[in-house]
Amino acid sequence: MSSPDTTNPDPAEFRARAMAEGLNRADLDPDPVEQFRRWYTQTIETRLPEPNAMSLATVDADGQPTLRTVLLKFYDTQGFVFFTNYHSRKARQIDANNRVALLFPWVALARQVKITGRAARISTLESLKYFATRPRGSQIGAWSSPQSEVITSRTMLEQKVDQMKRKFAQGEVPLPDFWGGYRVVPDTIEFWQGRDSRLHDRFRYSKGAGGWSVERLAP
Repeated sequence: MSSPDTTNPDPAEFRARAMAEGLNRADLDPDPVEQFRRWYTQTIETRLPEPNAMSLATVDADGQPTLRTVLLKFYDTQGFVFFTNYHSRKARQIDANNRVALLFPWVALARQVKITGRAARISTLESLKYFATRPRGSQIGAWSSPQSEVITSRTMLEQKVDQMKRKFAQGEVPLPDFWGGYRVVPDTIEFWQGRDSRLHDRFRYSKGAGGWSVERLAP
């Protein structure tokens, strides 16, 4: 399809046009990361809140799935990167079973992107480069929160923040050794375009030995 107007289009107008035009195989880029870039750019241009918010699904040792929302911080031909405390529940589950799924729920635009793949820690250098760009408050927060652990009150957390502020009052806040990024290396990437009567357009890219293949899926 021709791309909907991307000059700060109204989300409702974008949605209506995208649903009317649909998604055609001939219009897809052979590279799913480039196709993602197109949709992600259009989503940003509609000024949809938190366009980089994505649901991350992991599985625990008993096979129980867990779902939460994280933020995509950057992506490249290798995969999609988010950051977390390496002691968090999500990190522990990934370290035990690195098969994960991501979902970008751009519901207001009648679009979704679904990704399955494997997550792996990025290098300390990559984490350091990103950590240095974070607001100082977020850097302090990374040191202060025992993520996913039970705490008795918010006061306890605020006291820890005050302690870290004093500790790092002089100079830059260093990268915690328990904090960093994961890159989800995709095996499949599905683009879902809503259509009327629930007859949606779905195309799934699958990675094989010869590169990416594309299939249309029934809605």
